[in-house]
Amino acid sequence: MDKIAVVILNWNGVKLLEQFLPSVIQFSDGATIYVADNDSTDNSIEFVTEKFPTVKIVKNSGNHGFAKGYNDALKHIDAEIYALVNSDIEVTENWLKPILETFENEKQTAIIQPKILDYKNKEYFEYAGAAGGFIDKYGFPFCRGRIFETVEKDNGQYNDDCELFWASGACFFIRKNVYHQLEGFDESFFAHQEEIDLCWRASNEGHIIKYNPASKVFHVGGATLQQGNPKKTYLNFRNSLLMLVKNLPKRGLFFVIFFRMILDGIAGIRFLTQGKFGHTFAVLKAHFSFYCLSLKYLKKRKDFQIQQYYTVKSIVFLYYIRKITLFKDIFNSIQNI
Repeated sequence: MDKIAVVILNWNGVKLLEQFLPSVIQFSDGATIYVADNDSTDNSIEFVTEKFPTVKIVKNSGNHGFAKGYNDALKHIDAEIYALVNSDIEVTENWLKPILETFENEKQTAIIQPKILDYKNKEYFEYAGAAGGFIDKYGFPFCRGRIFETVEKDNGQYNDDCELFWASGACFFIRKNVYHQLEGFDESFFAHQEEIDLCWRASNEGHIIKYNPASKVFHVGGATLQQGNPKKTYLNFRNSLLMLVKNLPKRGLFFVIFFRMILDGIAGIRFLTQGKFGHTFAVLKAHFSFYCLSLKYLKKRKDFQIQQYYTVKSIVFLYYIRKITLFKDIFNSIQNI
């Protein structure tokens, strides 16, 4: 068994592989590198085989998205630690060493995220993960270094390692035994928020999620599905509701989901006033899909859910009403942790 496998999920991403795979190969001494291909129709496999013969290929049977794509590929990869890395990630020298040291020294730590900076603006954190993730009572995610559309400059303010609620799927380290114990990502999610769901389930089982700033990567973000794409809106809104059904504590379950749906409705109206009709339709479609799947997801609930899953009651209220846009200021103002 390998100590660590770096696994890059790919679908028609030959240009991303050409740009970013060299840094992974250069700086991943001791790791076995895999490209897990979601049945690409471009020349991704031929390119990797010819240009980077040390990289192993795992072929999936179709474009199964992030969740099932990784689930299928990891059945064929034997390593103590999985490093799941987006194809638009540039890694840096010694990025693996601090992660492996944490896993070695902290046996209860099951999932780790590095510091994720913006490839296009390297002094700033990147939207999808930044310095580690949390959620509010109603399931809205936010990060140290990024709350909604406000992304902070990296001034070293998050150079402390700390426990998280969720680690970003853009660069996601997890122990193999924990991944399979949790039965991997929820394949119905397809993509978006499946890593938050997995981390929540890990927390319910007593595992710890950590952020390690000594490991640093740069992420392009939106290379496979742009931030303004209505499909992304649909998946985020639908998957967030499904995640709540699965993982919320029993007490207050239906109230939280009902109030979250009201907030979603307000977001849909906001999209409408901005002329973003596709996004309004995406919210409606997400809710309709949620209705269809809710009974199925109630059956996925486990016997135990952690009670204190959220960091603040409403990040929406703090950000849009109180105008608190920086993570550090949340904790200077709060009475609702």
